[in-house]
Amino acid sequence: MSENLRGNFTGFRIDVLTLFPGMFVGPLETSIIGRAQREQRVEIYIHNLRDYTHDKHKTVDDRPFGGGPGMLLKPEPIFEAVEKLATETTRVILVSPSGVLYTQAHAWRLTQYGHLLIICGAYEGVDERVRICLADEVFSIGDYVLTNGALPAMVIIDSVVRLLPGVLGDDQSAESESFANGILEYPHYTRPAVFRRMAVPEVLLSGNHGAIQKWRFQEAIRRTREYRPDLYQRFLANHEKDKWSGPGDKHAK
Repeated sequence: MSENLRGNFTGFRIDVLTLFPGMFVGPLETSIIGRAQREQRVEIYIHNLRDYTHDKHKTVDDRPFGGGPGMLLKPEPIFEAVEKLATETTRVILVSPSGVLYTQAHAWRLTQYGHLLIICGAYEGVDERVRICLADEVFSIGDYVLTNGALPAMVIIDSVVRLLPGVLGDDQSAESESFANGILEYPHYTRPAVFRRMAVPEVLLSGNHGAIQKWRFQEAIRRTREYRPDLYQRFLANHEKDKWSGPGDKHAK
């Protein structure tokens, strides 16, 4: 966020600690996230970890004790940065392949904090004392390894900021998206009603809002069962005592 937008802003704030601040130029300045900053619904600051070192070489890494390949981020600059930027109400997040798998539920929960501070790992990772002493949450965005934590940090920022009040324009949009209710979103159609002999389902053209809502729910269940059986089983377990029905579902009550 540029200096001229700071003013007396007291709303939602995100600080990011990274070795590669240039990676954030562009993704956080465009689309919904860029507009949210310009409208002062969120302020985002990117900090170079090297700014919290004190030797002439701005050293941020060292070899791991016990040997092994690669380098680890040293604890000193990270501790200094967090102690300078965080308050008692800050939620400190470390992004790491060994973290908890990040989900939409986490994104919703993180909106309840006024300040997030995200630590981006790099190289072979960070000194374990960072995780133990500083991190309130450790998240992974998937079972794969990336070059550094900048991209996962951007994913978390995007997923959280778009849920903040007023950012999407229509707050109900976020409530009906995939994963919001534990299942995938229903399929969408727009004009033309027939395209290359493929017709929009008639119910969507009927004007019968009750029938449309029922169709959308049934399609969301069908899609989840077909594309994400893991989510579907979790949905069944969470709604075991509820009365709901999906199209042709043997578990329907």
